[in-house]
Formats: sequence, structure tokens, C-alpha cells
Amino acid sequence: MKYEARHSYDTNGKSNALAASRTRPQHGMEAHMDIGFIGLGVMGQPMALNLARAGAQLIVWNRSGERSEPLRAAGAHIASNPEDIFRQARVVILMLADDHAIDTVLGRGTPQFRTNVEQHTIVHMGTTSPEYSRELEAEIRAAGGSYVEAPVSGSRKPAEAGQLVAMLAGESEAVESVRPLLQPMCHQTIVCGPVPSGLLMKLAVNLFLITTVTGLAEAAHFAEQHGLDMQQFRAVVDAGQMASGISRVKILKLVTRDFEVQAAITDVLKNNRLIAEAAREAKVASPLLDVCYALFGETLALGHGQEDMAAVIHALEARTESGA
Repeated sequence: MKYEARHSYDTNGKSNALAASRTRPQHGMEAHMDIGFIGLGVMGQPMALNLARAGAQLIVWNRSGERSEPLRAAGAHIASNPEDIFRQARVVILMLADDHAIDTVLGRGTPQFRTNVEQHTIVHMGTTSPEYSRELEAEIRAAGGSYVEAPVSGSRKPAEAGQLVAMLAGESEAVESVRPLLQPMCHQTIVCGPVPSGLLMKLAVNLFLITTVTGLAEAAHFAEQHGLDMQQFRAVVDAGQMASGISRVKILKLVTRDFEVQAAITDVLKNNRLIAEAAREAKVASPLLDVCYALFGETLALGHGQEDMAAVIHALEARTESGA
């Protein structure tokens, strides 16, 4: 039988799905879980915590078990393997690093795949190529499941604050069935159309993000090399018409040299590659993106792959020092 979302709306139009879940009796691991969540990385862990704290009946799994402990403390159930998730939950959210990780947990290419996805709604919230997502949707639907693309815009801090923006794509019934469940994680959910419109929208937004932060890093490098007071530079940027939420966060990192990760160089480089590939496939020019790809690759080669994307300034500094 096809999964139907159990939710109602209050007088403000907001979903009471999670509130309703708090009133249902709980019977441990054998009870039906409303939501499964797989992937508790830099983004996934705070996203899942927001779901748990909002009262969702949640069952989670992560390859490295220690990432699950904060979820246990927040009341979530911890699965021993991905199959437990699919046995207990009809809606399963995936926040995984790449297509290989997704294929592995779904059992794609094995008989387990149909068992895992049939009569389930699979919600793909990570970032992969649009073509991969298109093929995955077709296979899930052929196996009797439903599929929703829901990549998000935002980094670790917005994830912690529940201030992500989700870009949804898929069949309208499936999209609307999961949309209310995303509210604890996302302050906005925007329906973009059929798959892979959500991922294409995410790549377009990330192109803006990558080129913006790289430009800001170059501006900071220019200012520093000319001996300007960097706190004054930050004050001018923050006060001007180009100031934004992302510029205020990243200029602080650049001025204080604090590269604690919010969006890692390795992840940004992966996103940059996906955008470039989509641009090439559509024969779309992307000159700024191509320069950024080179700079982030150089930053990775310098050993800064697990630092925040603002660390791209290291590549600029290296070029200056070499006279490039």
C-alpha cells in the first residue's frame, strides 16, 4: 500500500505532523517509525537533531557510530544497519556524501533494493549530479517506491538553526507528503518541478555561492597585501550594500583566520565539479566557475581540504608568493 503522510494543519497553515507523532504510543524498535534518517555528517547531524527535538519519531543510522550518540540523547532510535531503517520507516531521508554512498545504503543493483524502496518514500537531500538523480528516481518508481529530491541551501550554522532552504522536485503527491516533515530543518521549502529540477536549482545557487566567497577571499587578500586594516575592511564590507548573511560569516573567518569547517573545501570542490559537468553537458559557459575550480583544487593540494571554503585564500596567497 502506498504511504500516505499523516499530517494536519493548524490555523496558521503549519503542519501538525510532528506534534501528532508525539501523541502516538511508542513501543521501542518494533514500533513504526515515522522518519528514517541516514547520514549524520557535518550537515546531517544537526538536521536530524532538529527533527528529533521537534518530536519526530526518528530512527537514524550513520557509518561511524559515534555520530549517532547526540541523536540517542535527543530521543532518536539508533539502527544497527541501513536495513533496520527501511524496516521501521516509510519515509527515509538520505543526507549522504555521494552517489556511491547512496547506492550502498539502498542496496542498488541487488535484490535488497526493491525490499528497501518498495512502498517507501526516499528523500534525497544531498548533492549529486542531476543525471544520477534522474536515473535513481526511475529505478525507485519502477520498484514501487516514491522519490523526492530535496537538496538544501545552507551550511552547518543554518543547519543547526533550522534555517536551511530546501529545493524540492518530484511527483507532486510525493513532494507534498514529505514537505511538512522538513519544517524543523528548513525555514523554506520551494517546489522546483520534476526531477532533477531541485538539484539543478541547487547547483545554480552553489555557483553563486562559490564565486561569491572566492571573490570575497580575493578582496580580503588584496586588502591585506596593500596593508589595509583588516578590521576596517570587514566593517566596510559589513556596512555596504554587498553585505549578506554569507559575506558576514566568511569575512569574519578571513579576517580572524578561523577556518573551522562549515562547508569544507573538499565538499565545495565536489560541488564545483558537478556544476562544471552540468554546464559542459548543456554547453553553458562557466568561466568564473572554472577559475574557482582551479583555486579550490590548489587549496586541497596545499593540505586544507577539511577546512572551511574561506580557506581558498591559501591558494591566492600561494599564487602571490610564487609570482603567478
